Amino acid sequence: MGLTPASEDLLRRLAPQVLGALVRRYGHFDAAEDAVQEALLAATRQWPEEGRPADPRGWLIRVASRRLTDQLRSEDARRRREETAAALTPRDEFVAPPPGEGRAPTEDDTLALLFLCCRAELPPAGRIALTLRAVGGLTTAEIARALLVPEATMAQRITRAKRRLKASGAPFGIRPNDAEGTDDTDRSDGTDGTGGAAPEAADDHAERFADVLHVLYLIFNEGYTATSGRELQRADLATEAIRLTRAVHARLPTDGEVAGLLALMLLTDARRAARTTPDGDLVPLAEQDRTRWDRAAITEGVALVSDALTHARLGPYQLRAAIAAVHDEAASDEDTDWVEILALYEVLIRLVPGPVERLGHAVAVAMVHGPRRALALLADLDRDERLAGHHRLEAVRAHLLEMAGERAEARAAYAKAAGLTLSVPERRYLRLRAARLAE
Repeated sequence: MGLTPASEDLLRRLAPQVLGALVRRYGHFDAAEDAVQEALLAATRQWPEEGRPADPRGWLIRVASRRLTDQLRSEDARRRREETAAALTPRDEFVAPPPGEGRAPTEDDTLALLFLCCRAELPPAGRIALTLRAVGGLTTAEIARALLVPEATMAQRITRAKRRLKASGAPFGIRPNDAEGTDDTDRSDGTDGTGGAAPEAADDHAERFADVLHVLYLIFNEGYTATSGRELQRADLATEAIRLTRAVHARLPTDGEVAGLLALMLLTDARRAARTTPDGDLVPLAEQDRTRWDRAAITEGVALVSDALTHARLGPYQLRAAIAAVHDEAASDEDTDWVEILALYEVLIRLVPGPVERLGHAVAVAMVHGPRRALALLADLDRDERLAGHHRLEAVRAHLLEMAGERAEARAAYAKAAGLTLSVPERRYLRLRAARLAE
């Protein structure tokens, strides 16, 4: 007898919270992560037989704490007894209450863990990878697919980040400057807004804060469309990403990009119920039943992005949210204002000329100017190594070829895309598209 799906989801949600609690209390990030994994394994063995404890989070923290203290005590006990004893004492600056004792309602170890993993001592790529592992609970393979890099490279990146974080001795907790967003002096073009160079400290802070938002965005994306597995969506990840982004927004209510990211998540997640059939098959945006969309989430998202675009410096998340808002406010697929979407994409790819953004731009071009012009844009993306062998490029190519009436070429592209994805619902959908074109 194994865990129920509800208990499995609970463990996934609690893992970063338990890790945050251990790191807050003991430090030793790497050892704490191992202890949490052992506690999760213990839960999978004991809960099916003994029942889920009344306080699952407290149970996991107690078990993980015992594993961690046993591990630390066993490490060359005689030679390092004093050092180990010191390591077991809670840090004076960020003391956590013992498991089960009261905590401030607003205290969130997961949010503190998020900022810890995005410390300046780590290189940007390492910050993002480590945070996706510790906070998002993603596997190395999932992170590699999300960031479009080889899995072996990602494994090395995570290992190096852990070592750097341990060597840095960075304290656990949210410092005052962590809870500060970017303003007009923290410009992504490296200037201070007057043509001069921005101070190095401001540049570094802006970069770290951008990493925090990027990680939250990637966690949400993995939850909204899982890169592998039998389910199209991982609602627990998407929900946790929204919760953490709300927490950041509460600390920084005037930051335009935080508001834009929260709006983007709400506007995108609003379609969740309509994205799959009762059997779990993928339903594309154009065919979704829009009466099943979450109108409350759409209203909140539109209000957030509208306010941000009015009062804040323009940023990529605001633009992505604005694009999502145009889709969500259309009464039907035929009513979608693709001219406005294309105009927004034109601005977005000037700010962020990444392959994913350019792929979305190509789709908008097809809807406004026809598929032939969009197919020409894909030729440039074919030379981008980050998209080499990625199913989304081939799926878009297939869609554009189908629009252009090239049925045989479209069928081949759909089949190729189906062979590249590790998502079972996406594979079924792509194979179905190919089969329809063969009829």
